[in-house]
Amino acid sequence: MPTAVSYPGVYVEEIPSGVRTLTGVATSVTAFLGKAVRGPVNEAVTLTSFADFERVFGGLNRDITLGYAVRDFFANGGSRAVVVRLYKKPAAAAARASYKVTDLALEAASEGAWGAQLRARVDKKPPIDPNLVAVAARLGVAPADVFDLTVRDGGTKAVETFLNLTTKDSARRADRVLAAESRLVRVSASLTFPATATPGAHGGTLVDADLWTADTKSTPAEAAPASTVAADSDALVAADYKGSASAKTGLYALEQTDLFNLLCITSDVRGGDVPDDVYSDALDYCVKRRAVLLVDPKAAWRDPAAALSGVAGMNLTGDRARNAAVYFPRVQRGDPLLDGQIEVFAPSGMVAGVLARTDAQRGVWKAPAGTDASLNGVAGLQVDLTDAESGLLNPLGINCLRTFPVFGRVVWGARTLRGADAAADEYKYLPVRRTALYLEESLYRGLKWVVFEPNDEPLWSQIRLNVGAFMHDLFRQGAFQGRTPRDAYLVKCDKETTTQNDINLGIVNVLVGFAPLKPAEFVILRLQQLAGQVQT
Repeated sequence: MPTAVSYPGVYVEEIPSGVRTLTGVATSVTAFLGKAVRGPVNEAVTLTSFADFERVFGGLNRDITLGYAVRDFFANGGSRAVVVRLYKKPAAAAARASYKVTDLALEAASEGAWGAQLRARVDKKPPIDPNLVAVAARLGVAPADVFDLTVRDGGTKAVETFLNLTTKDSARRADRVLAAESRLVRVSASLTFPATATPGAHGGTLVDADLWTADTKSTPAEAAPASTVAADSDALVAADYKGSASAKTGLYALEQTDLFNLLCITSDVRGGDVPDDVYSDALDYCVKRRAVLLVDPKAAWRDPAAALSGVAGMNLTGDRARNAAVYFPRVQRGDPLLDGQIEVFAPSGMVAGVLARTDAQRGVWKAPAGTDASLNGVAGLQVDLTDAESGLLNPLGINCLRTFPVFGRVVWGARTLRGADAAADEYKYLPVRRTALYLEESLYRGLKWVVFEPNDEPLWSQIRLNVGAFMHDLFRQGAFQGRTPRDAYLVKCDKETTTQNDINLGIVNVLVGFAPLKPAEFVILRLQQLAGQVQT
């Protein structure tokens, strides 16, 4: 707005340039859904390494497939995962292990049998300790109301120590401190604060050799009684995977995360399958979130004919199938929990890692397949496909995992489930679909500033400037076909796209077109023998 002038002199105005740089979103954030040993339930937790998964969710477990999928993702180039743990409470057992530590009721921080390995103890300083007196005065409680709590996880050997806690209302109230800082325990909801009695101290000292192992009344650390020992999750059914949209459980716990690009759903048991209706609901959700669903082959698919009939029966059809891809067969890999014994695993986590690696090295527009798309750590494939067998699957949109001399095991297909030749879909190729989703999400987020701006030519020119700069940068990176920007993309926002009636309705229309890069699936070599010059 122009400055109101009132006196003779020089006035300074800062004029906005109209440039609002659009930033592309991440392209390989992978969401995982399944059971885990421990960790928060129905919460979307972001991880950047498998070490994070071990710390939060307990690492690998022989009977749980989620850990193996996440391990394969990071081992093959993945850098960011979002994990949702599912848990179904057994009918005859507690969900969380609970403890009565003198007068302090505790429970494990998350559901599962892992909580039975926890031990806890309470320590107190002498009431005349000057440091204790000073801390109590600062907290506004009596010295006798202050205690220290030590918790040990017998499984991971992790020890947490919390100093100067109290059950009275203060800055160090036990329930608040444990909820904010502890990965192992919480104060039981059965306790009433702040009128709870102060817990008494345990006998022994922290240097006792049997501090965490003894089980007598004089034990310096207390364990959960048998009646409150929790159990691991019951077998998951389709409803547990789907969850509730209103309660944000199961699949819809991903509403808690801002962005994910790929979705992997792990089976309930080793060698099991994800129910078809779970995949169907997950695909609908992926369409809504502009993500791609990676579908695992079923355990019974032991030959191409089984894969062909199996995919047809999964009901992942229609335009929504553009957001899904299936990879066949399953992979063989050594299991570190069985001294390296070769076991069969679903490939989705591994393939997601390959997609993430390809995105980082070449870009989302590069097909995540070929001799560079190697599967790291794979000992073999459950089915070794020939060229002819691959030729049966590829035209129907089933991506193959192949073994080649020198190159080893690689991803050898880049089609969506809408990629059957008969469908003639414009999004038959996975990189084309993912590029479109990348553009949609980036522009959706980058143009929010347009809302409520005056809808006229100055706004339209700003939109053309900013979107055009974004598209041109992608063109320079090689994301589109064409030798010139005119051949590669277009951005149109003017009185032709936005009529006066649109303006009256509060609508601004922006047309963005791009010429996608499509993978060279078939390389044809033509050889001709030259007869040489013939004398006549």
